[in-house]
Amino acid sequence: MTPVGMSLVAYFAFSVLRVWLAYQIRLPAWFLALSVAADLALLMMLIWSFHIQYDQPASFYLKAPTLLYVFIFIALRAIRFEARYVLLAGLVSALGWLALVFYVVSIDPQENMITRNYIAYMTSNAILLGAEFDKVISILMVTGILCLALVRARELLERSVIEAAAAADLARFFSPEIASKITHSDQQIQPGQGEAREAAILNVDIRGFTAMANEMDPTNLIQLLHEYESRMVPIIQEGGGNIDKFLGDGILATFGAVLSSESYAADAMRTVDALVNAADAWNMDRSTIGLPPISIGMAVVTGRIIFGAVGDETRLEYTVIGDPVNLCAKLEKHNRTAMSRALTTCEAFDLAERQGYQAPSTRERIATATVEGVPTGLDLVVIASR
Repeated sequence: MTPVGMSLVAYFAFSVLRVWLAYQIRLPAWFLALSVAADLALLMMLIWSFHIQYDQPASFYLKAPTLLYVFIFIALRAIRFEARYVLLAGLVSALGWLALVFYVVSIDPQENMITRNYIAYMTSNAILLGAEFDKVISILMVTGILCLALVRARELLERSVIEAAAAADLARFFSPEIASKITHSDQQIQPGQGEAREAAILNVDIRGFTAMANEMDPTNLIQLLHEYESRMVPIIQEGGGNIDKFLGDGILATFGAVLSSESYAADAMRTVDALVNAADAWNMDRSTIGLPPISIGMAVVTGRIIFGAVGDETRLEYTVIGDPVNLCAKLEKHNRTAMSRALTTCEAFDLAERQGYQAPSTRERIATATVEGVPTGLDLVVIASR
């Protein structure tokens, strides 16, 4: 068997081995480097064999277009997204070609086939050293460009993965809208930046939670809060609301504050209807296992609010500020006096109806109600009574 034939057989056996190993283990770096060298060594040996196969001087194989295959081998290494293997492939290719050129020049010093005549080079087996060096330079340049592109692409990929993970983590602490606002901001978010919006404020609170907290085991208390929030929060978010903050057992949510909306009041009213139904279902679940019911109060107020970032350079928080926020908290507490579960102002209710809200049943209206902390009487609507 000829040397080339033996090389092909050995290469085939090596290829079968590395395919098998790839399915069994994670191939170590040294083995991958050996694979690069083996691929290119075989290519260079095939090119070297051309002058024997066609019975020509050794310089004959320097004209073989088969050299172009080195660029395929180099590019293939880019699939791993590791520049070191591309660099190795390029260096092995360049050194391999230089070795072939050296072999041609040194095999028969008496027969000097080196020329500087380009026409003679193109029409005979003469050697133009400048042309061979151009090939080596081309190999190294392509290798360098690919390595640079890979390094930059890998950095961008890693940054993208890190930012995606950070955005996912942010979404666990902020609403998806605020997380998106933070991650996609063109400029660094600064405290003191605010926007005025017409929005709806929703306040949800567990009645008698303070007394409950004094009596319950801490673990059971936190589990209760978790179950309460896990039932309420998805409904608020599905209704288009944004969780502004958790205040112990209280949930402060906004509609139309983070993202402007034409139906913020209607969305808030529909959400309260869904929350009331969810609270009823929760209490039914609790009663089946012998637990007492949980009384939940809610209130909705609409009006002009300021939405923005507050805090200092070390810690920022997005929040809403304005009279509707304060009024909503007072109105939610008024549920106890009004013997109701959910209240809103007539102004907010009428606005919701203009925005397309249809109440599932006739709502009771309370004229000029006295709400603690509010200097003038308020016209209220009972969304859900006890």
